[in-house]
Amino acid sequence: MMNKRPIIIDTDPGIDDAVALAIALYSEELDVRLITTVAGNVSLEKVTYNALRLMKFFEKDVPVAAGANRPLIKAPIDASNIHGETGMDGYEFEEPEPNKLLSDHAVNAMHKEIMSSKEPITIVPIGPLTNIALLLRLYPEVTTNIQEIVLMGGSASRGNAGVMAEFNIFADPEAAKIVFNSGIPIVMVGLDVGLKALVYPEDSQKLKDMNKTGNMIFHLFQKYRGGSMKTGLKMYDSSAIAYLLQPSMFEAVDTHVDVELNGTLTAGCTVVDLKGYLGKEVNAKVCIDINPDEFKKWFMESLKKCN
Repeated sequence: MMNKRPIIIDTDPGIDDAVALAIALYSEELDVRLITTVAGNVSLEKVTYNALRLMKFFEKDVPVAAGANRPLIKAPIDASNIHGETGMDGYEFEEPEPNKLLSDHAVNAMHKEIMSSKEPITIVPIGPLTNIALLLRLYPEVTTNIQEIVLMGGSASRGNAGVMAEFNIFADPEAAKIVFNSGIPIVMVGLDVGLKALVYPEDSQKLKDMNKTGNMIFHLFQKYRGGSMKTGLKMYDSSAIAYLLQPSMFEAVDTHVDVELNGTLTAGCTVVDLKGYLGKEVNAKVCIDINPDEFKKWFMESLKKCN
């Protein structure tokens, strides 16, 4: 029997988050120990409710803990224009069981899970990095038992929330700066990859009749505004799970990444120093390209494994 890789997913569901969670939860190679929520795509209350609804839908008994309800410093933003008012518009989920929500704050729940684990944990943040920054500041000892952080966020080129800023980093740039300067091995699966990790209309139609999960995702896709049904829907968050399970489909470079906090035009920009201009040590592996055909094949095969 293969040893599953233990992970914690920090998320803000979110339609593409729901898809990423489905793939991770049904993977034979990943052991999802904990799901933590953070305000991002919609409010903390809504994303936590969505996470609980998904756990009931998937019939998975993974603990859920609610985390930060706003960024460290800046005013909150959301992406309800992309994911709908609830964050997961388009499908009628059953009401979740409220007693499935841990009483611990997400940061405390992560600390307990990391420090009690017999093997190092990989943290997979697919929303703003507020919870992860708080974890590292409150409990710096966790770095001894974190294998790496594989995050969806940032960009080596342009942005989608600002001219140069990707949404998850733009939502809480101060938190992102703390994470990138933590000394923990980091893999950045960013906007450059997500723009090419596409699901096309013919794929979506196959999902409709694939299984219960595929049907649910098909209906969510009707409301998703990350791309379009004609030109392809962008699977940003699933790209991070894809890196965990099939890194060979990515082109990645080891480089230095920092986060611009004060630029009047570029706040929230991930400064990816591909040419070494800053003269600073490597602190991240940055995915700069993906094989879109391999991704599509992997994506569809992964969802076939769901219920």
